Amino acid sequence: TSVLSKPEPDPSFGLADIAFGQPDVESVRNSENLKWLHVSTAGFTRYDTPEFRALVQERGIVVTNSSSVYAVACAEHVFAFMLAQSRLLPEALASQAANGSEEWFRLRGNSKPLRGQHVVILGFGGIATELVKLLAPFEMQITAMRRQARGDEGFPVVTTENLPAALATADHVINILPDNAASKNFINAERLAQMKPGAIFHNIGRGTTVDQDALLESLRSGHLGAAWLDVTEPEPLAADHPLREEKNCFITPHIAGGHADESGTLVKHFLGNLRRYEAGEPLKDRIM
Repeated sequence: TSVLSKPEPDPSFGLADIAFGQPDVESVRNSENLKWLHVSTAGFTRYDTPEFRALVQERGIVVTNSSSVYAVACAEHVFAFMLAQSRLLPEALASQAANGSEEWFRLRGNSKPLRGQHVVILGFGGIATELVKLLAPFEMQITAMRRQARGDEGFPVVTTENLPAALATADHVINILPDNAASKNFINAERLAQMKPGAIFHNIGRGTTVDQDALLESLRSGHLGAAWLDVTEPEPLAADHPLREEKNCFITPHIAGGHADESGTLVKHFLGNLRRYEAGEPLKDRIM
């Protein structure tokens, strides 16, 4: 079951000590045996509430997710977005410009190498960690926003309070925020206005974190240079949605985490954690 859809209660759930999947919250609440819940996605929206966190803390239930399964693919997806923007690939692929023509010179001259550009990453977890590895050879200036700096990031970390200054100099803003009450419409008209004119916005977090009307206005006004979205609200966007009409808005259908043998990777990740659980070792991707 997807974290984006409502699961059906399973009558046998109450017998389980370990759950792997997307059980509904009521089943977890009513269970007297559950000791460990492994969520089969990176997102865990239905469980990310104060009430659920209090419940599992009180019951001593360990909760892990599958972030590691999707982190590399998601990082590669947004990196592909960045490269495509840098090399103006959508426009170039549609062009039949003759060598030496005005259009040919414009495409060449407007391509902006990533090297040395400033990127701000909103939400620093597994995906961002993999993305930073991909960006390292390009010597980009990296700033991350997270709740609290750990001190081992290797680059500046900001909180929401000092985010505006970082946005003002960012060439690329990459949103990896999850869907929860605090992140709803986090990217709003005010924060879009704080971004550097011509900045490129990327979203591989959740569509609910962006005010899409404000995003559309920012694109139409020319303040944003482009938007690359793998997630929207709703999904999919209607065929006649205004964002689909914008020539500098590019949308993929929530496929960033996908990869060959995805189900196999997911099961291997769970089995690795099961081995750790049985051995009394710390579990990977623990979220609660």
